[in-house]
Amino acid sequence: MTQQDQGAAPSRRGGRFRMPSRKGASAGAAAPVAEAQAGSTGGRARAVNGTTSRGIRQITQPITRSLEQVAGQTEGVWRPVAGILRWVSPLGWTILALGVVCWVVGARWGWTELLMVAAAAIVLFLVCFALALGRTKVRILAEVDPRRVVVGEPATGRILVTNEARTPMLPILVELPVGLSAARFVLPALTPGNAHEELFVVPTSRRGVIQVGPATTVQGDPLGLMRRTLTWTERTELFVHPRTVALESLGAGLLRDLEGSTTEDVSMSDLAFHALREYQPGDDRRYIHWRSSAKAGRLLVRQFLDTRRSHVTVIVDPDPEQYRSGHGRTGRTDRDVERDVMAANAPTAIQADVETAISVGSSIMVRVMLDEQDCTMVCGPQKVTRTVPQVGLDAMSRVEPGPVDLFAVSLDATDLAPDTSTVFFVTGPHRPFIELQRAAGQFPPEVTRVIVVVDPVADHGLRRGGGLTILTLSALEDLRPLLFTGVAR
Repeated sequence: MTQQDQGAAPSRRGGRFRMPSRKGASAGAAAPVAEAQAGSTGGRARAVNGTTSRGIRQITQPITRSLEQVAGQTEGVWRPVAGILRWVSPLGWTILALGVVCWVVGARWGWTELLMVAAAAIVLFLVCFALALGRTKVRILAEVDPRRVVVGEPATGRILVTNEARTPMLPILVELPVGLSAARFVLPALTPGNAHEELFVVPTSRRGVIQVGPATTVQGDPLGLMRRTLTWTERTELFVHPRTVALESLGAGLLRDLEGSTTEDVSMSDLAFHALREYQPGDDRRYIHWRSSAKAGRLLVRQFLDTRRSHVTVIVDPDPEQYRSGHGRTGRTDRDVERDVMAANAPTAIQADVETAISVGSSIMVRVMLDEQDCTMVCGPQKVTRTVPQVGLDAMSRVEPGPVDLFAVSLDATDLAPDTSTVFFVTGPHRPFIELQRAAGQFPPEVTRVIVVVDPVADHGLRRGGGLTILTLSALEDLRPLLFTGVAR
């Protein structure tokens, strides 16, 4: 071993590293320098981009702020002009553009024919614009009677137009939206102070809420170049309630209440006194009748009859996919389904069983309320509790069929009605039984749980299983005998 090797060996054992060669040092240092340069370049690019965007914002913000101030100060000028420009229909703009183009081309090349076309188009535009001018001063009364009907019942309305101007009024068009359609009336010429009345019929073949109004007058020209509309009335609502059937009383409930119905169940503590009986070990001493005990020579205690007040909860499943008539269950094409959904004021085939289910739930709700008992009804987003039949039916008119989470709906129902004594689930045959059990399990064990299955192809019947009473019906008319047999008590 040479002297140089001897000097190098201890250095390796001591854990010290030798200095790299000059060539290696230059190569190793090149990469960090390149990375540092790249990092500095990227950071500089990001800084430049951020600076540019901030600079653009700093330039545009004052301009935008100035434009907003100018628009606010001149609103009284441009808003009426914009309102007048809305009178012009697409056909009117086309005629005006045709006249301007023909005028420019004819004047440039001296085409007399184009100048005549331009003059005719511009004159026609101005004449139609003049017909749209003028102030219409009328009073319009639009009403529907009655405001609440059952599906299929007739509903009529009337519109009364009175000329309140000092000058005669030319014939004018009045439009009144009714649901998805609109009623149009061409009023005759009216002298000052005279009125004209028109009647119309509102189709009520489908459950829902029909928007009637607002009534508008349309002033313009016969060719349709100008269309000036003025609104005169507010929008009103016509409630088309679901069909219901008369039911028998559903019987007593579970909660003792001063206003509840007296039952035949004997109790030791309630509000309705029944009789005296001899004291037995374990009886509450608070109910000992001391005067009678002194006369009889033995302890006598009071005995009561239970008074119970029901709180019935009704949960309706509005999901069409859970019923026989749902999309995908009957082999209907997408075009047929779309045509039914877009049809105005016509019951859709895919929602036929949903409508039956809503009618079933509404019938139960009305019966419970007529018995002066508490009722909570949940159907999709619509929730009503402790109200009157009219309000409950109005809410059912607003129900739109669609998918729901039955478990979450049950949780909402328990929050609304924690004192429920009987709960009804109205659904279709395609709802899994395990989901019904999970939903019904959110209520206490002492609550009577009834499942009503709407199945038009099945025979109506009654069965019990899993702590549930299951009623199957094919039509709304089957509800009364089934409830009387399986639920009423």
